[in-house]
Amino acid sequence: MHTNGLSFAATLTAAMTAVALVALPAYAAGPTAIDLGSADSAAGNAPVTLTVALKLRNADQMEALIESIYDASGPQFRRFLSTQEFDARFGPTPETIERVTSHFQAAGLQVSRASVAHLSVAGSLAAIQAEFGVQLHAFEVPATPDNASYRFRSPIGTPQISPAIGDAVQAVLGLDTRPRYRPHLRQATARAAARLATPTPSAAAGTANAPGALTVADFAQIYDVGPLYERGLSGHEVTLGIVTLASFTPSDAYAYWEALGLEVSHHRIHEVQIDGGSVPPSDKSGSLETTIDVEQSGGLAPGARIEVFEAPNTNQGFVDAFAAVIDENRVDTLSCSWGQWEYFDVLPPQDVTDPTSGNVVTSLQALNDLFAQAVLQGQSVYVAAGDQGAYDSVEWSFPPSYPLPHSSVVLSVDDPAAQRWLTAMGGTTLPGTQTFAISPTQTYSLTIASEQAWGWDYLIHFCKLIGFDPLSCGIFPGGSGGGVSSYVPRPYYQSGVEGIRTTAEHQTLIDYTQTPPVTVVTLPSEYAGRNVPDISLNSDPDTGYAVYYTSSVSGFSIQTGWGGTSFAAPQFNGVTALYNQALGRIGLINPTLYNLVRTGHAYGGASAPLRDIVAGDNWHYKGREGYDQATGVGVPDFANLLQALGQQSE
Repeated sequence: MHTNGLSFAATLTAAMTAVALVALPAYAAGPTAIDLGSADSAAGNAPVTLTVALKLRNADQMEALIESIYDASGPQFRRFLSTQEFDARFGPTPETIERVTSHFQAAGLQVSRASVAHLSVAGSLAAIQAEFGVQLHAFEVPATPDNASYRFRSPIGTPQISPAIGDAVQAVLGLDTRPRYRPHLRQATARAAARLATPTPSAAAGTANAPGALTVADFAQIYDVGPLYERGLSGHEVTLGIVTLASFTPSDAYAYWEALGLEVSHHRIHEVQIDGGSVPPSDKSGSLETTIDVEQSGGLAPGARIEVFEAPNTNQGFVDAFAAVIDENRVDTLSCSWGQWEYFDVLPPQDVTDPTSGNVVTSLQALNDLFAQAVLQGQSVYVAAGDQGAYDSVEWSFPPSYPLPHSSVVLSVDDPAAQRWLTAMGGTTLPGTQTFAISPTQTYSLTIASEQAWGWDYLIHFCKLIGFDPLSCGIFPGGSGGGVSSYVPRPYYQSGVEGIRTTAEHQTLIDYTQTPPVTVVTLPSEYAGRNVPDISLNSDPDTGYAVYYTSSVSGFSIQTGWGGTSFAAPQFNGVTALYNQALGRIGLINPTLYNLVRTGHAYGGASAPLRDIVAGDNWHYKGREGYDQATGVGVPDFANLLQALGQQSE
């Protein structure tokens, strides 16, 4: 099924020479948006459509049922619910739906049920403003050298829910339409563009291609996927899903799979447009991200069907995409490689206040409810933990600086990786020797002795040799996203696991561009939050991958030197399709992973399902024995992990 990739390797060697490595985005806030006045100046009489997420019922019973369904020793193990069963047990009651619907209809709004717990609410700008007690304005962000100008809608003031329905509403999405999510992919830094065209091969035995140009065939060798193919597993009769915020060119994926000699159906990709979808494929919108997700997941599971759920890059679009894929329940396993600092999901205008109770409803909880539904239905969800190391907030530091003063940047994690009912994927660096050019006649080499947590601080000495600090060199804070959530409570499966932490003290983000400096947020100290990531895979661009991609600027090419936890999420998604073919749906894998560590059955020996990562760091958290906030429980041996999962079913 998988070829050795030798013919592909020759093509990639030429590509590594031909394709220049690009600079990383600057770690700074974007230009200030210009208030254009009332939103009707930009949208005219176009109706406004919102998504109103309703609260689930029996929340305590729901979490108890999750524990029961994922308890391998219990009678309910993997007895997953259908969407209809979930709705009957935990969805809003018909009376609640009718009450909320009638309220909005009385306000002159049109209402329809979009999913188990979501209503679509539409109406005129005036009616929406009156209902939520705000003025909606249009804003424009000026063009920069890297991005075109764009417009969005946002409320002036704090939106409020009517007391008549405040007890029933979980979140109101769509009042604000500013793009907020970023793809979690990285390319080798601009300062490392002088890297020799033919780097020393990785110490990972048996790969056909050099680091920075790896394929799914190389990945299968590194992480022991081969025995699954030998068993005849390909993802046949399994549907894997991708949630994304950018369109892509499907022919790129087919060309990638064909180059590797994979036998795939030429009609395996089904695109689903959510809320109208995204803009046409373009570099700036994130199309490369979607391309990576499809190529990687589909390449590792060549027999699987693929459904790509594409939404606009808004808070509403993001939630609506997950609601669609989970509510339809056709997809067995899914991944997403987009995210944002979790703080933005509890920050106005993403939150709406109930003036009677004072409670704030946010998309953070709406996503929690969706992922709880997914795991109860047996759907596996994998998301990228981010590529900003331990500092997911660093792009909003004012101004960015290195070394880090405690007062100007905060330890922080990404959402949705911080969510409890999914698997957050971290990143590693593969072992081997990397060689860089310092001058036309001088090179610099470094050797990574064993697979380690990905943090680009291992390149600090190289950057110093060529005259740059970590910030100007483009390496800070590149690395595996990880840390402790400040808003999402610790899930049950992380209890009793050595290495699990609470949030750090003295984490205050200050805007030093203002006089006097202004405190942006002080995060809670010693909060028992969700720890991120859960498990890791190679994500370092310097030991990363090749991508077949049609650029909106330069056309089709084979690009190399790509990495980021954007690869790890779809890769585990693809392998899970193989697991599903062998075992049926497995759902959330986290309880199994942490139980293996807790009981001492994770590491050591030829049949160990996990390999511990005890070296490297993500600029703060270090790789250590057992669980750590840089790599989670380590990396998988996929063949052995399938055996461990199968034993649970016996």
